[in-house]
Amino acid sequence: MFGSAISRNSLLLAGFAVLTTGIIAGTYLGTSDRIAAAERAAEEKALFQIVPPTRHDNELLEDTIPVGPQDSLLRLKKGKRVFIARQGGEAIAAIIPVNAPDGYSGNIELIIGVNRDGSVAGVRALQHRETPGLGDKVDIKKSDWVLDFEGRGLGTPPLEQWTVKKDGGVFDQFTGATITPRAVVMAVRRGLEYFEANRERLLADRVESDSEVAQTPAAEREPTMAHANTDAGGQDRG
Repeated sequence: MFGSAISRNSLLLAGFAVLTTGIIAGTYLGTSDRIAAAERAAEEKALFQIVPPTRHDNELLEDTIPVGPQDSLLRLKKGKRVFIARQGGEAIAAIIPVNAPDGYSGNIELIIGVNRDGSVAGVRALQHRETPGLGDKVDIKKSDWVLDFEGRGLGTPPLEQWTVKKDGGVFDQFTGATITPRAVVMAVRRGLEYFEANRERLLADRVESDSEVAQTPAAEREPTMAHANTDAGGQDRG
């Protein structure tokens, strides 16, 4: 009898564990999609703050270049995308994801808009865990501190001054908080360095993917060489 009671209790505990695991898994799956959607919405909003629709005529959210942890200057934890803004087919800016791993409370995920001439179009913090009232001033909703980056480049100021004033640089630190702004300034500098190192690739003409070509009506596609070298009578012009 004692043994059967133990068996019943064991089965009950196992069933409870399975049920609890199922509930947790279901909750995670149900919320992860909402979290991801919220993150995408925040990213899209920030993109258009940096490069407003009046500055580009392409589908900014679709014109992208993949980047990831292998890009050492960006220090990303996972794969992300660089967004390319174009006007009349010419790339006018790139919006680059950069991670500052050395924030006071850990990672600070940023996007940095870089104009074609290498100047900063804008900076926005997408995610961070910095201290409210101190380090959270990197968030545009809390402070306009990030606006000081706009128009600056790797030569303005000189590289050695790309840090906070406490370290001999030109950027303000926060009252009672230096680690956070120091980390963000260095991350923005690395984003600019990435842009310069990859300028040709980031500013190149867009190459349509096979799926995009397949969706383009045949009448709108570029003629093939065979068609281009054939006159109206079907004779090859050489």
